[in-house]
Amino acid sequence: MTNVTIFGSGNMGTAIAKILSDGGATVDHIGSSDTEKTVSGDIVILAVNHPAVQDILNRYSDQLADKIVVDITNPLNLETFDSLVVPAHSSHAAELATALPSSRVLKAFNTTFAPTLDIKSVGPNKTTVLVAGDDAEAKSAFIDAITAGGLDAIDAGPLDRARELEALGLLQITLASAGKISWTGGFALVK
Repeated sequence: MTNVTIFGSGNMGTAIAKILSDGGATVDHIGSSDTEKTVSGDIVILAVNHPAVQDILNRYSDQLADKIVVDITNPLNLETFDSLVVPAHSSHAAELATALPSSRVLKAFNTTFAPTLDIKSVGPNKTTVLVAGDDAEAKSAFIDAITAGGLDAIDAGPLDRARELEALGLLQITLASAGKISWTGGFALVK
């Protein structure tokens, strides 16, 4: 059985928990006020805004060693929502991998909106989660957990692809915040 710890219990954390639970995973949440909780999952999902990740690292980095750590963040400029705040040659996920050298870092769920996870579709298409990372075993285990929950998931390549995933996330958020697409819509992948 897959054991998952999710940091964050907002829309995304709740939607991801439901998907993984639907697939048979045991899911535990750690919120910002849960100072006494420990990381119990083999898979840890950071379902928080990117600035909150540093606090998680400060408090839990030792507990994240040897875990699959999934970064769902989009490192947006939160003042303007018009750019990413990581260097052009990097990504938030790459910075996280550097900060957690003993963890297996993946990038996923940052190109989907919570409603598309809840209803498991984007328009007429099944919601697809793109997963990037350097550890093939970690990606395979995480993709299996996602597909067991009723979504499609695709290996999007090495962690270097996180930069493009974050740019795609920025584009989707920019379009939704401008009213050009709905928050229940987004990009669909047709195979």
